[in-house]
Amino acid sequence: MTHVRNAVVTPHREICPVSTDNARAAAEDSLEDYAFRYVPRTFRRWSAASVGATALGSIAFLADFSIGASIGIDHGTPNAVLGIVFASVVIVIVGVPVAYYAARYNLDLDLIARGSGFGYYGSIITTVIFAGFTCIFFALEGAIMAQGLQVATGMPLWLGYLVSTVVVIPIVIYGMRALERLQFWTTPLWLTLALLPLLWIVVSDPEAVRAFTSFTGDSDGSISFGAVVSSAAVCFALTPQLAEQIDYIRAMPPRTPSNARSWWTSFAFAGPGWVVFSGTKQVIGVFLAVYLLVKVEPAFGHQATEPVQQFVVIYQTLLPDWLAIVLALVLIVVAQVKINVTNAYSGSLAWSNVFTRLAKHYPGRTIFVLFNLVIAYVLMMLNVFTLISFVLSLYANVVMAWLVTIATDIAINKWVLRVSPRFPEFRRGMLHDWNPVGLVSVGLASALSLLAFAGLFGAAVEPFSVLIAIGVAFVTTPAMALATRGRYYLRRRSDGIDSPRFDADGNPSGERLRCHVTGYTFERPDMLASAERGPHGELQYVSSLALTLDDSDRYVLPPDGAGPPHRVAARKRET
Repeated sequence: MTHVRNAVVTPHREICPVSTDNARAAAEDSLEDYAFRYVPRTFRRWSAASVGATALGSIAFLADFSIGASIGIDHGTPNAVLGIVFASVVIVIVGVPVAYYAARYNLDLDLIARGSGFGYYGSIITTVIFAGFTCIFFALEGAIMAQGLQVATGMPLWLGYLVSTVVVIPIVIYGMRALERLQFWTTPLWLTLALLPLLWIVVSDPEAVRAFTSFTGDSDGSISFGAVVSSAAVCFALTPQLAEQIDYIRAMPPRTPSNARSWWTSFAFAGPGWVVFSGTKQVIGVFLAVYLLVKVEPAFGHQATEPVQQFVVIYQTLLPDWLAIVLALVLIVVAQVKINVTNAYSGSLAWSNVFTRLAKHYPGRTIFVLFNLVIAYVLMMLNVFTLISFVLSLYANVVMAWLVTIATDIAINKWVLRVSPRFPEFRRGMLHDWNPVGLVSVGLASALSLLAFAGLFGAAVEPFSVLIAIGVAFVTTPAMALATRGRYYLRRRSDGIDSPRFDADGNPSGERLRCHVTGYTFERPDMLASAERGPHGELQYVSSLALTLDDSDRYVLPPDGAGPPHRVAARKRET
């Protein structure tokens, strides 16, 4: 893949509230990953198939096996499998509109959320929720790697936690190009190590399959709707993986008649379709736990949820013990690195996004890589892995409130009710700072579902807390949009630039305009007319990046009805 850097022109230096050097530094540092920015055509030189393959490489995480094993032991195979299927179907439905906007318009989830019910600053709340997800799942995957190192080498867990944290730093620092190469070269190895021994057991030991289908776990063996939903609740906590998939598929090339088939195929599998692979791995996790508890050693107990134990035992049925341990360790290290470079990468983008908007300063993404890893390491030291079912069930309530709100705004408010702007808007000055549609929906859905989860609505309602989050978000989002009549979506309807934002195929335009603050040229979808005219009264352009770092509103166009931009700017200077 070829990386094409934005063209640099001589900057127009001026004394201004925005630090030109800071804006230029932010532009240069984010050229590799386009943190908090639209991803331009000049960067998107990968084919749709290549982007899809890279995105799918990130779902090699082993937490799926642990999640499946945990809910299988708690609720039995039938309830666990039905819960996995139910959660997967809902996640696909939620994921389709969100992933489509990311791939079609080349935006990350934060940029989508801004114009989908939350506002320019309101989306910070959703970004923090996602950043928390990356920390939790980094901790879970890092704990799995530490368990593998302990079994293979005797390394103490605390040191294993540290090794699993530090090992990803060199790769994450280099962004998308390094991640693409890692995912491409390691995926075949991961698939071989994970699937071949499993297939051998299924074929050679039919009794293991029968034990799996009849396993009751800690339940009474009956199929219960409450048990199915409780199983699904743990799986729903994986839904923010969609945001990590989006961090890849936002680099999809423009969709044209010549590449439409490969574009849609890659979108389907790497976007909402990621959960098909994830759900399959969860079912495999149930199978592995049952195999350990029924066919090998009933005394395994909670250890049957640990992937290192699962794969060591499988390999030992085929190979000498020493080789089984080596192969299990290789599988675990490869899988952990594949997913945790994505967790660290996406988490660093999320934290840098939040900090930059609040502080109007960009200190560099590397700082936030380290910040994300420190939080994950603390969670590992707190032994979050042993509480996996509880933590994920709790987190799922907020997660589903958040993502269902965004998906509903796109699918219902934009396309059915048409009170939300059809095309995604993310630029400062075009949006209101806060939009009550998303904020009320997420707040109400999260509060009610968490109260139910805590048992305050009674024991009978407690297992269905995540359904409350989904239902309340789905109803409240369009209700709030209608109640507010869509007034809080757009601050302006025109960005002051005459040329179109989209080409003839409906893709974001590749036209390039010069930002008079940073001196860089940016593509049309990332630009607005500046409220500050040139020295001869000519129209100037400003990038969304420069506006993000501006704490003066000097370049921000006035809201609709406030008068011509140059007159408003003059009034501000006089004031």
